[in-house]
Amino acid sequence: MTTYYRDGDVVITSTGIRMHGREYALAELRQVWHRSGRRSWGTIAGRGVLGLAMLLPILVGALGVGIALVAHASVAVTAGLVGGGILVGLAAAPLADVLLERVDRSYDRGSRRREIWGRTRHGDVLLLSTADAARFGRIYRALQRALEPSRVTR
Repeated sequence: MTTYYRDGDVVITSTGIRMHGREYALAELRQVWHRSGRRSWGTIAGRGVLGLAMLLPILVGALGVGIALVAHASVAVTAGLVGGGILVGLAAAPLADVLLERVDRSYDRGSRRREIWGRTRHGDVLLLSTADAARFGRIYRALQRALEPSRVTR
């Protein structure tokens, strides 16, 4: 027996699958397919907010430098505004690193629910439903590899 995928809820082997407590022999599955749910606009808006948060320190820094150059202030005040603007702009680098990591994880998770369905002699059954795009891809590829030798249509 070959194990193609295993985690806490899903096991896919060369003889069958177990997903969320239900078990099916590979020969029992007549057809397997997947569906994508509706896009989560909240997830997409969250990515936009993260993008704005990355740009905010740069904009504030540029604004400080701009004010320093336009304002007719003493040399000390102008130097302080330029120096402060540059420091605020430089603070964007570590902040951007943290926020880009969050955006990257957001794309790994995906912005919609994905489902794996199977057809048995008893009808269509929902095998898996997840919002984690990376996990879905690993499970679906493992299921395809497991089904290849048994010639079940996908």
